Amino acid sequence: MYFVTGNKGKFKEASLVIPGLKQADLGVPEIQADTLEEVARFSIEHAYARLHEPCFVEDAGLFVHALKGFPGPYSKFVNHTLDCGGLLKLMQGEKDRGAYFEACIAYHDGKKVHTFTGRCDGTIALAGKGRTGFGFDPVFLPEGSKKTFAEDEGYKNTVSHRRRALDGLTAFLNARK
Repeated sequence: MYFVTGNKGKFKEASLVIPGLKQADLGVPEIQADTLEEVARFSIEHAYARLHEPCFVEDAGLFVHALKGFPGPYSKFVNHTLDCGGLLKLMQGEKDRGAYFEACIAYHDGKKVHTFTGRCDGTIALAGKGRTGFGFDPVFLPEGSKKTFAEDEGYKNTVSHRRRALDGLTAFLNARK
């Protein structure tokens, strides 16, 4: 099965959960939309039209309470323009540092699209920490941890939003066997 992504970090995380997974970097279009599901559904239709075999895409976002859910589904764009430092500037003086990561996987089985979501709650750190991970990992502290996702990649791979969405996909696939 193919995971359609150009993001090597996402593929690495997914291949730990789904053995034998193949990566297809097709450069499928990614629309700007108000929900992760809209983005993922749009992308999987394009991916399946090119591959003609079962595949999935994943879209994820960081939702910050004090910023009314921003950057949410616009996280990729915001990360490329403001990065972690810009997000921390937006959070200066904020007492509510609550946030969550959410992921939406869209899987096309050849007949229909199935979606799976995962969520990981936490807070925005006061400063970026860690050298692993990508995106907003250096500033996200998952609940129950004193380390950011970028400081503890092993822990991230067991509790992350992506892991939870992948667990939903694998449970679905295993139930169909």
